[in-house]
Amino acid sequence: MAHLSYEEAKKTAFKGFVLLGIVTVVEVIIALLGKGYIVEGFHLPRSIMYLAMIILSLYKAYFIVYEFMHMRYEVPGLVKSVLLPTLLLIWAIIAFFSEGHTWNVWRANVNDRPKLTLEKMQMHHKDPVGEPAAKTNVITIDSLHQAVDTSNGNKGMH
Repeated sequence: MAHLSYEEAKKTAFKGFVLLGIVTVVEVIIALLGKGYIVEGFHLPRSIMYLAMIILSLYKAYFIVYEFMHMRYEVPGLVKSVLLPTLLLIWAIIAFFSEGHTWNVWRANVNDRPKLTLEKMQMHHKDPVGEPAAKTNVITIDSLHQAVDTSNGNKGMH
């Protein structure tokens, strides 16, 4: 843009603003049409609506970076040094959302496990008369794999 005169640069900037405005209006129309606000009873599938809006938003971001931030006129090394961290950030956001969803599903599966109850007989104790007494301990293993002795009201096992 440095080689353009003031009037040419102004005309180029105005064309850019008009293009961005048109793309934004198209995005709004897609959103309103997709939700059924423009045509009663007509809904676009969410995947198509979201894909179209993401593509249009990426186009606007590309246009702003290359035209208004003058990346079109820079050396390739500088362009890559600006765009590569941005792509890595987008990758990280997608990876964190995926990992968070996996963690949430895993925790839901752990909390939905049924409790396992074990009973064991201990015959090595003797009562005061001298006869072996049968004592039953009920041990419940909860979803966090903690053993709880429920036979005599104890809250935990030691």
